[in-house]
Amino acid sequence: MAEETFDIPTIAMGVILNAGDARVFIDKAMDALAELDLEAAESFLDEADKKILAAHRSQTDMIQREASGETMEFSVLFVHAQDTLMTIAAELHMAKKMLPVVKALAARK
Repeated sequence: MAEETFDIPTIAMGVILNAGDARVFIDKAMDALAELDLEAAESFLDEADKKILAAHRSQTDMIQREASGETMEFSVLFVHAQDTLMTIAAELHMAKKMLPVVKALAARK
């Protein structure tokens, strides 16, 4: 069986684009929270989750390939992709933590 080929820059750009899309949804969720539109905020956070998961799967696939002995050339673009993913994943984590806080504050009004 022939070994599957892959293109590191293409995979890296996929990670960056999915993570970037997640950031757009996070921004929309935060705007919705500011308007106390909790349903919209939850929906946007769900969409952001899906995008982060897609980016994370691509990253994990690359890490598993290298861990299983496949030779990888160093890629600054892939390092940037990982940095972008981790930064936006942290933003998503914080946005999710904000949701119950805003819910509790809205309930007090």
